[in-house]
Amino acid sequence: MRPGHTPPKQDATISFDDALEAIEEIPSNRSDATPIGEILARRYSRRMLIKMGLVAGVAATQTHPLVAMASNTGAEPPAFDLQGTTHGVTADTAISPDHIPQILLRWGDPLFTDVPEFDPLKQTAERQAGQFGYNNDFIAFFPLPAGSNASDRGLLCVNHEYTSTGMMFPGLGHFSDQGFLDRVSEEQAEIEMAAHGASIVEVTRGPDGRWQFEKSSPLNRRITANRTYMRVSGPAAGHRRMKTRDDPTGKRILGTINNCAGGVTPWGTYLMAEENFNFYFAGEVEGHREERNYRRFGIGLYGIYAAWSRFHDRFDINKEPNEPNRFGWIVEVNPFDPRSEPVKRTALGRFKHEGASPIVNTHDGRLVVYMGDDQRFDYVYRFVSDAAVSPHAAQNENLLDEGVLYVAKFSETSLVWLPLVFGYGPLKPANDFHSQADVLIETRRAADLLGATPMDRPEDVQPDPRTGTVYVMLTNNTHRAEGGENAPNPHADNKFGHIIELLPPNGDHTADTFNWRMLVKCGPLTYEHATWNAGTDPKSGWFAAPDNCAIDPQGRLWVTTDQGNKFPQTDTSDGIWAVETTGDRRATAHMLFRSPVGAEITGPEFTPDGETLFIAVQHPGVDVKDDYTAPDGTLFKGKPSFDQPATRWPDFKPGIPPRPSVVAITRKGGGKIG
Repeated sequence: MRPGHTPPKQDATISFDDALEAIEEIPSNRSDATPIGEILARRYSRRMLIKMGLVAGVAATQTHPLVAMASNTGAEPPAFDLQGTTHGVTADTAISPDHIPQILLRWGDPLFTDVPEFDPLKQTAERQAGQFGYNNDFIAFFPLPAGSNASDRGLLCVNHEYTSTGMMFPGLGHFSDQGFLDRVSEEQAEIEMAAHGASIVEVTRGPDGRWQFEKSSPLNRRITANRTYMRVSGPAAGHRRMKTRDDPTGKRILGTINNCAGGVTPWGTYLMAEENFNFYFAGEVEGHREERNYRRFGIGLYGIYAAWSRFHDRFDINKEPNEPNRFGWIVEVNPFDPRSEPVKRTALGRFKHEGASPIVNTHDGRLVVYMGDDQRFDYVYRFVSDAAVSPHAAQNENLLDEGVLYVAKFSETSLVWLPLVFGYGPLKPANDFHSQADVLIETRRAADLLGATPMDRPEDVQPDPRTGTVYVMLTNNTHRAEGGENAPNPHADNKFGHIIELLPPNGDHTADTFNWRMLVKCGPLTYEHATWNAGTDPKSGWFAAPDNCAIDPQGRLWVTTDQGNKFPQTDTSDGIWAVETTGDRRATAHMLFRSPVGAEITGPEFTPDGETLFIAVQHPGVDVKDDYTAPDGTLFKGKPSFDQPATRWPDFKPGIPPRPSVVAITRKGGGKIG
């Protein structure tokens, strides 16, 4: 095994905390390609870093250079205007005092007039199928005709990534408790499946600036894991490895699971990204006909976190061997037609998609979609369509079915996009690839063979439509072994992550070779090696574990974070930061909003006028690993559950568990966010 990797766990059953670690963090990649940490070390020499004051000895004795730069008035004004809030860990949220948060949608809120109000003690699968789902992630806003302002009315499309079972139902206890999954009933499993997928909801902004959702809208829709059928398109559609007993055609799949981030196409559809699908499948992988494929995705390596296989054979790989091949795709949805069938677009590859961010290439009009594979030591991808985007939406219906998927290979000064095409290089029958469908079903293995660069857990990969710069969120990599240290990442144990920029030549996103550079090296100012994003205020100017990001209508970068249950390392909850990207203040940050304990912030999305920011607060109260005393002295008990949550945000009512929610942020007195 190459330096920089540690072996993944092989246990069939694991604790809840280990499961959380494995969901997004434990690498399944055994590739020998040079990891990004070693490339960073080569590119940024120690001498260069000493000159910049960015190594530990210099940073410990001098004012951080970025602090000095940020305090210098300079010729360029700051991109942001907000007071900011401070780090900390509390049961409630915190926000910059010049902004206002509003809880807009909560888990269980009925989205239709004939659906009962949420009652956690009377929940059924039928009710949940008509209610806002759980663990909201990606958010997209599609304007609807609303008079003079396209930002006052629209469709909010929200992904529901997964369920925190022990927080949803009374009496189950904590996931790590003995026999937890055996106590989950069939009805509770059906409720969980109905809480997955997505919610599409009409929302309106009133004259007072407050938002509400419209239960009577004919455009409202729930997409679920157990009630919504989806068409399969592209090279893998109908392939023998996609066929099951319930679907002998291999072209129609029931449901979508673990939808993380996503994207919006120029023709008015939205993309759902299927991520950690492996944890839903039980069964013995050793000797399985798809053993190599499934092990590369972690199926059978870390156990499961859902009891669904007890009630549905399709989630048992020994009873339905091909079912996992039907997940891990990008799903395209028409939000304006509730009766339309979502489509799994297999040309964009199968892996643990964090998101899918499109941009129209100005040079030739083709669509480029950037994607990250959210696991440590996995890869950054792009898809380039064969055809140009048409101004007529109907003519783009199958645009995502024909094109080339590429994977990134970095060097010290540039990156090269390698095509994942059957017959190219090692992607041939000698390596058990017999068609383009095989390449796409086993995208990870194909990328391994091409020598792609293993990254530090790539999440959002977001292009800026104004500058062409592509921002890559690299959340962290605590599994890089000793020997992988380097100057910009001086610890093998990369706790806090970083952000890099990809620079297409002359703004051509279809070019074979890009340049790249570092933007932010994340972590507290007190961390023993220097950080890249030290703000003028050490109480709020730094952040850890970048996850999702967004470019606002003014072209400014916003970043959300996900430390998981490792937040005690920084003594602060996750949040959303405004990040400067140009001028003297480049790489400095300002905290706008902080999550309640045990939550992460996801899905940043702006209205076209930039006066509302929608964010998702996911799994509040869940990510508390051990008893933890916050900086203000508050004790948060570990092993949280429905009966003993770490917080009851946002309702704070006895007997009501914490509820993942969408928050609408506006500025006091009106005006643009930040």
